[in-house]
Formats: sequence, C-alpha cells, structure tokens
Amino acid sequence: MPRRPYNRLDTIEYIGPRPQKAPKRPNFLGGWVVLLIAAGAVWFFGKPLVPFLKAQQAAPSSEYADVLINELQPSAAFGERLAAAALQRTQSKITYEDAYYAIPYPNGDVPSDKGRAEDLIVRAYRAMGVDLQERVHLDMRANFAEYPQIFGRKAADPNIDHRLAANQQRYFRRQGAELLVMHDSGVEEPSRDPADYRTGDVVAWRLAGGRTHIGIVVPGPGERRAERWVVHNIGSGPAWEDCLFDFEVIGHYRYPVIAESL
Repeated sequence: MPRRPYNRLDTIEYIGPRPQKAPKRPNFLGGWVVLLIAAGAVWFFGKPLVPFLKAQQAAPSSEYADVLINELQPSAAFGERLAAAALQRTQSKITYEDAYYAIPYPNGDVPSDKGRAEDLIVRAYRAMGVDLQERVHLDMRANFAEYPQIFGRKAADPNIDHRLAANQQRYFRRQGAELLVMHDSGVEEPSRDPADYRTGDVVAWRLAGGRTHIGIVVPGPGERRAERWVVHNIGSGPAWEDCLFDFEVIGHYRYPVIAESL
C-alpha cells in the first residue's frame, strides 16, 4: 500500500457550533440624516402651498356668505357694501384668465365667466356704481408718466389700464387712498396689525416670484365675523379666505377716501 507524502495536510473536521459573524453596529446617524434631508425637502417644496392648503381647509360655505351679504348690503358704510359685492363674486364660477381683451369703454368687461384678481376689484366697485375702467384710464391719459411703464406702452389703453394691479395701486395712491403706518425701522409701510384693516379695504401683496396680487378685506364667516378675511382670485376663481397676512402686504387702500359720500 503506497505511503502518503509527508508534507500533505488532510482536512480537519470541525465539530461544534457554526461560527457567527460579528453583528453590525446600527448606524443611527445615517438614518437621522436621511430623515432630516427628506423633512427639509418637504418643507422647502411644500412651504409655498401652506397658505393655499390652510385657506382651502377653512373655506366657508355659501350659506355663510349669504348671511354676511344680507348683513352688509343695507349698511350706510361704503366699505361694507363693497365687501358684500366682493362676497357675491365668490358665488360666480370664474375661470382664471389674464389674456388681453378688446372691450367696450366705459363700463366694459371681459367675458363674465373669465377674469383675474384685478377684474374682481373692478367688478366689485362697478356694483357700487364706481367704474374703475373709466377712472383709471382718464387719470392715466392725463398723467401717463406718473404710472408704471408696463410692457413698454407709450399711451393709455382703456382695454387694459384698469386690469393691472400696479395701475390700480397707483390710481388709489394718487387719489389719497393709501394707508401707511410708521414702523420701528422709521419707514412708512402698510400695517401688519389686522386691527388697522377695515371691511372694504383693498390690499395688494407680493407673491413668490415677485408677482403682484390684489384683493378686498371682508369679515370672516359665522363666529369668526370679527376676523379680517379677504376675497380674491389667486387662480381658482373668486374665493373667501383667511389669508390677509399669508403673503407680503405691499399696499393698503381705502377708496373712495370719503366713502360715506357715495
């Protein structure tokens, strides 16, 4: 029988428990980092939607609007009647539309089922017998250089003059209707105190991206009657919402200045 080579090693059989790998230490830090990144992304991209979602959750019913309209319409105060006219706009189905239209003058309007934020202002005032189309156009025609030079236009245009928030703001300011308060910085700016806003005041905001927006101050619904809400059209049609300070206020106006005379 041949002999095995001397230097050959046979396999040694191991009898016993199977060796176990050392357990990995949990990386708690890595998990928290992922969660923080995810939370940051949700905050960054979701923050612009917060005012909209909050307003949608608090959207009052048409029954509340009817009650408030009936309370405000008989008022002797122009601002309260204007607020009633604005609230009536929330009961109309309007498709947001910012296209240029050739319209009659005076008392011209874009199609009744279309409109933008500025059209809501024009229609509410027109319900009060105040034609902003005519008033803004006449003032622009006589003082064109005093108005923002928009779209490179060289002259007043009754089709669009009154449908631009910047022109509405400038017209109200020129009529002495702008309301400012002195802040701690020593600069006169629109108030940040809701108590300084009355029913029927017009408010202008700066939205994300620098776009200007405009609406009318109205009371809140039901038990929130003492709160300052707004009627505006920010893209989904006229809406009654609790968002007065959800955006940067850049203009506060009470027009006409002697309201009770109208």
